[in-house]
Amino acid sequence: MQKSIIRIGPAGWSYKDWEGTVYPQKPGKSFDPLEYLSRYFNTIEINSSFYRPPAPTTTKSWANRVAANKEFAFTAKLNRLFTHERGKATKKDEKEFRTGMDVLAKAGKLGSLLLQFPWSFKNTPDDRVYLAKLLEQFSDYPLVLEVRHRSWNSPEVYEWLTERGVGICNIDQPVFAKSIRPAALTTSPIGYVRLHGRNYQNWFREKAPRDERYNYLYTLDELDPWLVRIKEVAKETRETYVITNNHFRGQAVVNAIEIKAALEEEPVPAPEPLFKVYPRLSESAITQENESGSLFE
Repeated sequence: MQKSIIRIGPAGWSYKDWEGTVYPQKPGKSFDPLEYLSRYFNTIEINSSFYRPPAPTTTKSWANRVAANKEFAFTAKLNRLFTHERGKATKKDEKEFRTGMDVLAKAGKLGSLLLQFPWSFKNTPDDRVYLAKLLEQFSDYPLVLEVRHRSWNSPEVYEWLTERGVGICNIDQPVFAKSIRPAALTTSPIGYVRLHGRNYQNWFREKAPRDERYNYLYTLDELDPWLVRIKEVAKETRETYVITNNHFRGQAVVNAIEIKAALEEEPVPAPEPLFKVYPRLSESAITQENESGSLFE
């Protein structure tokens, strides 16, 4: 098997609190955060697709804006109507979602479609039937499944996914009694690792703001076991996606840079504003002139 491509990047790019942390404090009207991040990373997870289907004009724009990075490929989350509001999705909803995703896929910029289910989605007969139908429904995309309840952790489930060519997402999350534990599993040519942070205080708190749930910065020691797992996953796959979802105040970008530097075993370029907010980044990263294309030469 040829060496796996490891793509590392954050989940999302449109966050107000990234101004002055990841992005310049006053970037100006011509500043493009997506193009900017594509200078440092070769993937970003599209999480807005979870809330609303992106229009074809939008996904075409996304593909164009990362085009300078030839190795770049997005991952995208399936809309929540199919995973969190089961039974509500219509044919029209599916068509709307597909029209945007197909533009990315035809441009060669869609690496994976992530089906993220909540902790409440358990390995029951009804939920297995629903999942089987959903996997068939979207089988023309490169699929990866993320489940969070421990009932799915069985050899039979992983064998079932392998037969269907569906990848499994290895997640880091606050671990409770029946949570999925960290692992290095592979069930398709696509490997996937997703780090959510370990904010135990707010993970299951219903009224916790979204930002607070993902307010967590991994220490380098906490990342070490994941470096081992990422390498294990990469050995068994064609391409591996490593997504940091702890987005609050740019922490996802910090940890993604640190993972990238550790795997490449040398300092890597990072957005300059980060160094002032997170001085420890100087151990893993270097600054570089932020001129378009300078990081691809």
